[in-house]
Amino acid sequence: MPITDPSAALEGDGATALRLDRAHVFHSWSAQAHLAPLALAGGSGCHVWDHDGRTWLDLSSQLVNVNIGHQHPRVVAAIQEQAAVLATIAPATANLTRGRAAQAVVRHAPPGFSKVFFTNGGADANENAIRMARLHTGRDKVVSHYRSYHGNTGAAVVATGDWRRVPNEYARGHVHVFGPYAYRSEFWSTSPEQESERALQHLAHVIAAEGPDSVAAILLESVPGTAGVLVPPPGYLAGVREIADRYGIVLILDEVMAGFGRTGTWFAFEQHGVVPDLVTFAKGVNSGYVPAGGVLISDAVAATFDDRVFPGGLTYSGHPLAMAAVVATIEAMEDELVVENAAAVGRTVIGPGLADLAARHAAVGEVRGTGVFWAVELVSDPVTRAPLPPATMAAIKAGLLARDVLPFVQDNRVHVVPPCIISPDEAREGLAVLDAVLTAVLEPSGSTT
Repeated sequence: MPITDPSAALEGDGATALRLDRAHVFHSWSAQAHLAPLALAGGSGCHVWDHDGRTWLDLSSQLVNVNIGHQHPRVVAAIQEQAAVLATIAPATANLTRGRAAQAVVRHAPPGFSKVFFTNGGADANENAIRMARLHTGRDKVVSHYRSYHGNTGAAVVATGDWRRVPNEYARGHVHVFGPYAYRSEFWSTSPEQESERALQHLAHVIAAEGPDSVAAILLESVPGTAGVLVPPPGYLAGVREIADRYGIVLILDEVMAGFGRTGTWFAFEQHGVVPDLVTFAKGVNSGYVPAGGVLISDAVAATFDDRVFPGGLTYSGHPLAMAAVVATIEAMEDELVVENAAAVGRTVIGPGLADLAARHAAVGEVRGTGVFWAVELVSDPVTRAPLPPATMAAIKAGLLARDVLPFVQDNRVHVVPPCIISPDEAREGLAVLDAVLTAVLEPSGSTT
């Protein structure tokens, strides 16, 4: 999609935007006194710009959610048209747009799925999937990975495995295990196959120790995203499915970040030959144009609530504006082969380009990913694999911003996660900037290894 004239979006003033933000807006996951956010005024396709017209290539997709790109005209028009017809309606009603949105999501689900419970985002999708699993099984415990993020609500944040869980541990019945991460293996593995086998053995042992009859669900990101784009090794998800089946445990796969084209397929689990019992989604389902998420429910789990009340609901479940955005996004992605583009650009440009960076920069410990979902793990020592320190990562982030690339930087990693519509030339442009920044920050003499 061509970039429109940034001057058309210069509404207001950047200084005013920053003043109002710092005076009145309380930001997530932040110490409020130390913030200096970008004041973005507009966007189109894979680019965003500020109030002065300065433009950045968005390699972050904001929070890895703008899969269809910024301001896609079909999605914007669908929201506008729905607002003119019916801006909101209670979830207990039947609504044509909501029905069409559910139908569109189910169209890309595996056989055996026909129902969708809509939520406001990914956190409450996971929250309700956990509730469904507990009620379906009559059990309580939920097993999830330490390296994971499932959202910032009661059970979802406790299912999360990173530091954000610790000050929020109010929910009951959560157990964590280590998942596969061959580059920093917890299992002393020497191959992807061994990493998979040993991680599965660890999972099985923990479930046995907890008591299989007490475990309601295994909740995993199909590809852990914020934790580092940890693509599961061959056989891992299939092995998890077998363990879940062995003990009558519900398998919930969190596709909030990985779903709707991000990995080069509609859902990431398709690449592993696995069918879960519940699928949670959000982000890419309508690129975040209006908040929306949901749970794809297998027919077996859905049947639990045919004659039993499901004790959950949301005022804005299936909100018409969000549903119109879902329909338009999925139809545009189908018509414009957006998922296929993500797969092709990842396979032919991003993957090879990052492999080349790894070969030339000693600080690149590992690159991994699929589709338009990649991570570059940066280390200060390739032998010990010690992570680059925060100050160096901050310098890399600042260098990317200074060269007009909007990055997603997490811990010691740069995540390369552009919109699924990115062109090969745009991807090459972003990788060239990353190359230049790594050279400038880590090899200021200009030498490479």
